[in-house]
Amino acid sequence: MASKGKKNSKSQGLEAALWEAAEKLRNSMDPSEYKHVVLGLIFLKYVSDVFGKRQAELSRLVQDPASDYFMPTSEARQVILESRDEYTAEGVFWVPAGHRWDDLRKNAKQSDIGSRIDAAMDAIEKENESLRGVLPKNYARRELTSETLGGLVDTFSREDLTAAEHENLDVLGRVFEYMVAQFASAEGGGEFYTPRSVVKLMVDMIEPFNGRVYDPAMGSGGMFVQADRFVKAHGGVRNDIAVYGQEKNPTTWRLAKMNLALRGIDANLGPQWGDTFANDLHPDLRADYILANPPFNIADWGGESLRDDVRWKYGQPPVGNANFGWLQHMLFHLSPKGTMASVLANGSLSSKTSNEGEIRKSLVEADVVECVVAMPEKLFYTVGISVCIWFLTKDKSSSTAEGERPQRNRQGEVLFIDARQMGRMATRTLRELTDEDIAKISNVYNAWRGDPDLEPYSDVPGFCASVRLQDIESHDFVLTPGRYCGSPESEQDDEDPQLKVSRLSEQVHAGFQRRESLISDVIEALGKVRGTD
Repeated sequence: MASKGKKNSKSQGLEAALWEAAEKLRNSMDPSEYKHVVLGLIFLKYVSDVFGKRQAELSRLVQDPASDYFMPTSEARQVILESRDEYTAEGVFWVPAGHRWDDLRKNAKQSDIGSRIDAAMDAIEKENESLRGVLPKNYARRELTSETLGGLVDTFSREDLTAAEHENLDVLGRVFEYMVAQFASAEGGGEFYTPRSVVKLMVDMIEPFNGRVYDPAMGSGGMFVQADRFVKAHGGVRNDIAVYGQEKNPTTWRLAKMNLALRGIDANLGPQWGDTFANDLHPDLRADYILANPPFNIADWGGESLRDDVRWKYGQPPVGNANFGWLQHMLFHLSPKGTMASVLANGSLSSKTSNEGEIRKSLVEADVVECVVAMPEKLFYTVGISVCIWFLTKDKSSSTAEGERPQRNRQGEVLFIDARQMGRMATRTLRELTDEDIAKISNVYNAWRGDPDLEPYSDVPGFCASVRLQDIESHDFVLTPGRYCGSPESEQDDEDPQLKVSRLSEQVHAGFQRRESLISDVIEALGKVRGTD
């Protein structure tokens, strides 16, 4: 365990060092523009390095007489080394000669380095169908000097990064993720990014071991990256989950494509970007797990043209607020036994304007609301408002079927978790949940669901409460966790009340006597001082 922590610390130090070096080269360029410059170069280095690793493996095999790849002449060996199929068959992007990272590194000081990078991006896109229209190709613009670009190429060619990659090629994926977070902070937010601790909490709670995973507002794809981590951490393999997503912003859609490609995650993100409400790219999808952080309280979402949409089973969402449109869109795409988690503004828990209260009532009465978590403030770069996470499912019945996770019957119950006091301040303005916080919340949720590997669930005043639908109805279907969880219990006091009053009275009287004695001593001392004057 100690060595693992040391390794993580070393990696985080490298990521921060690379960010600092890249920031020094930014000059006056806006972070939102510079982001694509930096992340595009990281991706270019990644595909080149993976290509180089496969090429090194082939080079060893063609010289090994015991290998099926063995070739007796250098000419024949070269043919194998430059055979496109030998790479693509292994899921490796084909990088044409002359456009590999080493070619750029050798020419980093040249005045035409921007044009060379554009040419490399264009060549890689043409040779790899899944990357068509994804990579940035505007490095030759005037505001990007050769000094800036050459400096970035040198930065990402550092020996310590190369050494880390030899240990684990995923290091560039972590660097990419770190840079995305830093750019989100530098931009003052960005809808493309959900803080990692929030994503980890959602994934750890719904536990996507296998099946179809969907995010209708995927941003840069962070939900999918964390779901992939979860699967591998629990002994699964990447193919255990199938990934589906959609994103409205074209530049963010491209960012997600690169982010997932860096991880080797094969995802169906639609043929291009698209508005989830107006142009659902996965109309027939029924996902086993849905994870999303849609934009909060969006007013201009096109609701007036979708009044009779088939997705609005529980009521027409207000034209001026998309919150319940997002929830119902996700429910529509949820499989019969699936689970979904969505971040929403706290207003969704209690607002009664524009029929939101009626929709919330319908969701509760249909028994699809499983859990609501009230989150602490200052978790997001973009907004200071308090947020919550809704967990919904179409089936709360017990399950002991083979291949399914055991769970108890939760019909007619909703779990409320009040996590508003949790987390720590990572910076002066930003809070994050610790691993201990995440474990505490996710364990309570999964114990409540009936996980046999956890301690049986019980209410904890001030933190969690399992509430019957009748009780929610008596509160007019308001779903604010604090209303049901109450306040923490005070420490148990077994002292006899009369004895306690007597003891405290003696302490008070003793205090008064000490006070009178001190006053007398002070008066006497002052008198002596006057007498000496």
